Amino acid sequence: MYDLLLSPIRLNELETLIENSVRKALITKAEQHPSPADELLTIEQAADFLSLKKPTIYSMVSHGVIPSMKRSKRLYFSREDLTNYVKQGRRKSNAEIADEAENYLVKKGRR
Repeated sequence: MYDLLLSPIRLNELETLIENSVRKALITKAEQHPSPADELLTIEQAADFLSLKKPTIYSMVSHGVIPSMKRSKRLYFSREDLTNYVKQGRRKSNAEIADEAENYLVKKGRR
């Protein structure tokens, strides 16, 4: 059998209790696990993340193409930095280019 205790509590007090409990649980969980953006990757993990081979990663690091950190003889990579690197290679769609051209012409008073 379960122990059951009925106690009168106001709705706003109950909402506050629930909100505080959830907030506490979320903060505790966030402290235990670093956010994926802050995660540091080894060279193997970075190679997997970028779908490249390790020698390619070494070459990119030596040419300064991707940001890295070195501690002792080990290389580390920020997941956020690698994500930003990939996003920098984004190409605009034809529709985006057409919109930019149209906006440019409107701004210059040619349309």
